[in-house]
Amino acid sequence: MAVQYQPTGATAAQISASVERGIRTGELDPGAALPSVRALAADLGVSPATVAAAYRSLRERGLVETAGRGGTRVRPRPPVARRGQHGLAVPAGGLDLASGAPDRALLPMYAPHLIRLAETMPAVGYSGGGPLPELLDLAGERFAADGIPSGRLTVAGGALDAIERALVAHLRPGDKVAVEDPGWANLLDLVAALGYTPVSVPVDDEGPTEEGLRAALSAGVAGLVVTSRAQNPTGAVISGRRSAALRRQLSMYRQLLVLEDDHAAELAHDRAHPLAGATGAWAYVRSLSKPYGPDLRVAAVVGDEVTIARIEGRMRLGAGWVSTVLQRLVVELWKDPDATATVDRARDVYATRREAMRAALGDLPARGVSGINVWLPVPDETSMVAGLREDGIAVAPGSMYRLLTPPGIRITTACLDPRDAGRVADAVMRRLAGTSRLQA
Repeated sequence: MAVQYQPTGATAAQISASVERGIRTGELDPGAALPSVRALAADLGVSPATVAAAYRSLRERGLVETAGRGGTRVRPRPPVARRGQHGLAVPAGGLDLASGAPDRALLPMYAPHLIRLAETMPAVGYSGGGPLPELLDLAGERFAADGIPSGRLTVAGGALDAIERALVAHLRPGDKVAVEDPGWANLLDLVAALGYTPVSVPVDDEGPTEEGLRAALSAGVAGLVVTSRAQNPTGAVISGRRSAALRRQLSMYRQLLVLEDDHAAELAHDRAHPLAGATGAWAYVRSLSKPYGPDLRVAAVVGDEVTIARIEGRMRLGAGWVSTVLQRLVVELWKDPDATATVDRARDVYATRREAMRAALGDLPARGVSGINVWLPVPDETSMVAGLREDGIAVAPGSMYRLLTPPGIRITTACLDPRDAGRVADAVMRRLAGTSRLQA
């Protein structure tokens, strides 16, 4: 790939700032190749050590990644905001199967009587902020009903907020963190941005594999982040058998931080089989975004005393607390039988749409036993994503979600009309056939 943007600078700081500027302005696109260390050093008249230091700084901040013989490239989603760029492009009038978002029509938080609720809420000052006791009580009841170990409870501003605060409170830059592969793109980006070293743990339909976790533990990881069910992007669910096997391994690493993301929660048909409590440091995070609405930036968190105290301590140094307006809305949603009925209906609708897509794909090795996504391995995800876009179908490239896993695509089925599943499958099969002919 030809490099369109030429970094400038005479010091490592100036060169890294120049690359960051190119990413921020859009002159360096995600995935764009940077010049080799020696080539850029020759162009700028500086030593290779200076360029290497600049690239190392960019890697530590999660802006670029080194891909072996592929050289240094801009990460698929670098942690630098590019104005006006939101999500993956969807063809005009096409099917959006790329966003990963739930169906707005199935979200209870937009019920008119709940929207009006904010008008009657009392004002809260700086001294009155913090987790609402009623919300913590309800969260504790829900965790207990799902077999989650008891512990100290708190509230965070969404799943990723809770995970970030827990990681920062326990780990230091350079520490190794075991992550699912393929796994949640936002988490992979966060790990890179915080300066941690990700360690790949393969995932099958029953969750992280025993062999994968064993290898990660042997590599000296300081933390592990897993998804209990409806894993993004594969739909994996940690089974009871797998949970027991993984817990046995984890019990020998009492200092390891284990963070469990249960973002699907009420949307999941499968019961949770938590890893929480297998080590001394742990947190189980339940976000409200998928079941109730992405704009509801609230997550209930339970964990050991030290971890939760550190999460709350970090929050006091930043946002302070999660808006009590949002917390009261969560309380009303959890107590509202109509909201419960809406979530129950959404759970069944999402399952129908997901299974329609898997059935249409036939004998292809599609994965997605739960959740709102289907993961499909493909020989060349770039050509598949581009080809489907020409057919008016937007899907997400697997590169956003994987470390060592072979190429694939993620198909979000949350808003898929089951009658369109055959059209999508036909387009996929046609593109796969074209790839096979080229390789023959």
